[in-house]
Amino acid sequence: MTMATRTTESGSKALVCLWYEKDAEAAAQFYAETFPDSSVGKVHAAPADNPSAKAGEPLTVNFTVLGIDCLGLNGGPHFQQSEAFSFQVITEDQEETDRYWNAITGNGGQESMCGWCKDKWGVSWQITPRILAEAMDGEPERAKRVFEAMMTMKKIDIAALERAAAGS
Repeated sequence: MTMATRTTESGSKALVCLWYEKDAEAAAQFYAETFPDSSVGKVHAAPADNPSAKAGEPLTVNFTVLGIDCLGLNGGPHFQQSEAFSFQVITEDQEETDRYWNAITGNGGQESMCGWCKDKWGVSWQITPRILAEAMDGEPERAKRVFEAMMTMKKIDIAALERAAAGS
Protein backbone atom coordinates (compact mmCIF):
# COMPACT_ATOMS: atom_id res chain seq x y z
CA MET A 1 0.00 0.00 0.00
CA THR A 2 1.38 3.42 -0.90
CA MET A 3 0.53 6.71 0.71
CA ALA A 4 -0.07 9.83 -1.34
CA THR A 5 2.58 12.47 -0.85
CA ARG A 6 1.09 15.77 0.19
CA THR A 7 2.52 18.85 -1.50
CA THR A 8 2.04 22.62 -1.26
CA GLU A 9 0.14 24.68 -3.81
CA SER A 10 3.41 25.19 -5.73
CA GLY A 11 4.10 21.45 -5.74
CA SER A 12 6.88 21.53 -3.14
CA LYS A 13 7.00 18.92 -0.38
CA ALA A 14 8.40 21.46 2.10
CA LEU A 15 7.11 24.70 3.55
CA VAL A 16 7.92 27.00 6.45
CA CYS A 17 5.53 26.73 9.40
CA LEU A 18 5.22 29.90 11.48
CA TRP A 19 3.51 29.87 14.87
CA TYR A 20 1.24 32.82 15.65
CA GLU A 21 -0.74 33.40 18.80
CA LYS A 22 -3.98 34.02 16.87
CA ASP A 23 -3.41 36.29 13.86
CA ALA A 24 -1.92 34.04 11.16
CA GLU A 25 -4.47 35.18 8.58
CA ALA A 26 -3.85 38.90 9.31
CA ALA A 27 -0.09 38.34 9.08
CA ALA A 28 -0.45 36.47 5.77
CA GLN A 29 -2.61 39.27 4.39
CA PHE A 30 -0.04 41.90 5.44
CA TYR A 31 2.79 39.94 3.78
CA ALA A 32 0.72 39.54 0.58
CA GLU A 33 0.04 43.29 0.48
CA THR A 34 3.68 44.20 1.24
CA PHE A 35 5.88 41.85 -0.79
CA PRO A 36 5.81 40.78 -4.45
CA ASP A 37 5.22 37.12 -5.29
CA SER A 38 3.17 36.80 -2.09
CA SER A 39 -0.41 35.63 -1.62
CA VAL A 40 -2.89 34.17 0.84
CA GLY A 41 -4.15 30.67 0.12
CA LYS A 42 -6.56 28.46 1.99
CA VAL A 43 -7.63 29.18 5.55
CA HIS A 44 -8.45 26.02 7.48
CA ALA A 45 -10.86 26.12 10.40
CA ALA A 46 -10.26 24.16 13.58
CA PRO A 47 -12.35 20.98 13.26
CA ALA A 48 -12.90 20.88 17.03
CA ASP A 49 -12.17 22.97 20.11
CA ASN A 50 -8.50 22.85 21.07
CA PRO A 51 -6.20 24.85 23.39
CA SER A 52 -5.61 27.56 20.75
CA ALA A 53 -8.90 27.85 18.83
CA LYS A 54 -12.59 27.04 19.08
CA ALA A 55 -14.18 24.81 16.47
CA GLY A 56 -14.73 26.82 13.30
CA GLU A 57 -12.12 29.50 14.08
CA PRO A 58 -9.08 29.81 11.77
CA LEU A 59 -6.43 27.29 12.79
CA THR A 60 -4.02 27.37 9.83
CA VAL A 61 -3.53 29.51 6.75
CA ASN A 62 -1.50 28.66 3.67
CA PHE A 63 0.37 31.63 2.24
CA THR A 64 3.33 32.52 0.09
CA VAL A 65 5.86 35.21 0.98
CA LEU A 66 8.34 36.23 -1.73
CA GLY A 67 7.73 32.88 -3.44
CA ILE A 68 8.28 30.86 -0.24
CA ASP A 69 5.44 28.52 0.72
CA CYS A 70 4.38 28.98 4.33
CA LEU A 71 1.81 27.73 6.77
CA GLY A 72 0.65 30.01 9.56
CA LEU A 73 -0.54 28.17 12.66
CA ASN A 74 -2.72 29.90 15.23
CA GLY A 75 -1.15 27.96 18.08
CA GLY A 76 -1.82 30.23 21.05
CA PRO A 77 0.66 31.94 23.37
CA HIS A 78 2.74 28.83 24.15
CA PHE A 79 5.69 29.62 21.84
CA GLN A 80 7.14 32.95 20.69
CA GLN A 81 9.03 33.92 17.55
CA SER A 82 12.77 34.54 17.87
CA GLU A 83 15.59 35.97 15.79
CA ALA A 84 16.82 32.41 15.27
CA PHE A 85 14.47 32.43 12.26
CA SER A 86 14.17 35.36 9.87
CA PHE A 87 13.17 36.15 6.32
CA GLN A 88 16.02 37.84 4.46
CA VAL A 89 14.75 40.21 1.79
CA ILE A 90 17.32 41.30 -0.79
CA THR A 91 16.66 44.84 -2.02
CA GLU A 92 18.05 46.62 -5.06
CA ASP A 93 18.02 50.26 -3.94
CA GLN A 94 17.30 52.61 -1.05
CA GLU A 95 13.68 53.15 -2.10
CA GLU A 96 12.95 49.43 -1.94
CA THR A 97 14.88 49.10 1.33
CA ASP A 98 12.92 51.97 2.85
CA ARG A 99 9.57 50.67 1.57
CA TYR A 100 9.93 47.24 3.19
CA TRP A 101 11.54 48.54 6.37
CA ASN A 102 8.87 51.20 6.83
CA ALA A 103 6.04 48.76 6.07
CA ILE A 104 7.21 46.36 8.76
CA THR A 105 8.23 48.85 11.46
CA GLY A 106 5.38 51.26 10.67
CA ASN A 107 2.75 48.54 11.14
CA GLY A 108 3.48 47.86 14.81
CA GLY A 109 6.92 46.33 14.24
CA GLN A 110 10.24 47.06 15.91
CA GLU A 111 13.60 48.23 14.60
CA SER A 112 16.73 46.32 15.46
CA MET A 113 20.34 46.61 14.31
CA CYS A 114 22.11 45.80 11.04
CA GLY A 115 19.01 45.75 8.84
CA TRP A 116 16.98 43.53 11.15
CA CYS A 117 13.45 44.32 12.25
CA LYS A 118 10.44 42.45 13.60
CA ASP A 119 6.87 42.66 12.43
CA LYS A 120 4.06 43.10 14.94
CA TRP A 121 3.67 39.32 15.19
CA GLY A 122 7.32 38.92 16.24
CA VAL A 123 8.60 37.46 12.95
CA SER A 124 12.13 38.71 12.19
CA TRP A 125 13.10 40.22 8.84
CA GLN A 126 16.48 41.17 7.42
CA ILE A 127 16.07 43.96 4.88
CA THR A 128 19.38 43.56 3.08
CA PRO A 129 20.49 45.63 0.09
CA ARG A 130 22.29 43.57 -2.54
CA ILE A 131 25.33 45.88 -2.25
CA LEU A 132 25.89 44.66 1.31
CA ALA A 133 26.23 41.02 0.29
CA GLU A 134 28.35 41.93 -2.73
CA ALA A 135 30.71 44.10 -0.68
CA MET A 136 31.16 41.36 1.90
CA ASP A 137 32.22 38.90 -0.80
CA GLY A 138 35.20 40.78 -2.08
CA GLU A 139 38.43 42.46 -1.11
CA PRO A 140 38.96 41.97 2.67
CA GLU A 141 39.69 45.61 3.59
CA ARG A 142 36.66 46.82 1.64
CA ALA A 143 34.51 44.14 3.29
CA LYS A 144 35.76 45.24 6.72
CA ARG A 145 34.89 48.90 6.06
CA VAL A 146 31.41 48.00 4.81
CA PHE A 147 30.83 45.61 7.71
CA GLU A 148 31.89 48.19 10.28
CA ALA A 149 29.60 50.80 8.70
CA MET A 150 26.68 48.33 8.71
CA MET A 151 27.24 47.54 12.39
CA THR A 152 26.31 51.14 13.30
CA MET A 153 23.00 51.10 11.40
CA LYS A 154 19.45 50.07 12.12
CA LYS A 155 17.88 50.46 8.65
CA ILE A 156 20.64 50.06 6.08
CA ASP A 157 21.81 53.28 4.40
CA ILE A 158 23.09 52.31 0.96
CA ALA A 159 24.88 55.64 0.35
CA ALA A 160 26.83 55.18 3.61
CA LEU A 161 27.78 51.63 2.56
CA GLU A 162 28.96 52.92 -0.79
CA ARG A 163 31.11 55.55 0.92
CA ALA A 164 32.57 52.90 3.20
CA ALA A 165 33.23 50.62 0.23
CA ALA A 166 35.06 53.47 -1.54
CA GLY A 167 37.10 54.19 1.59
CA SER A 168 35.71 57.70 2.09
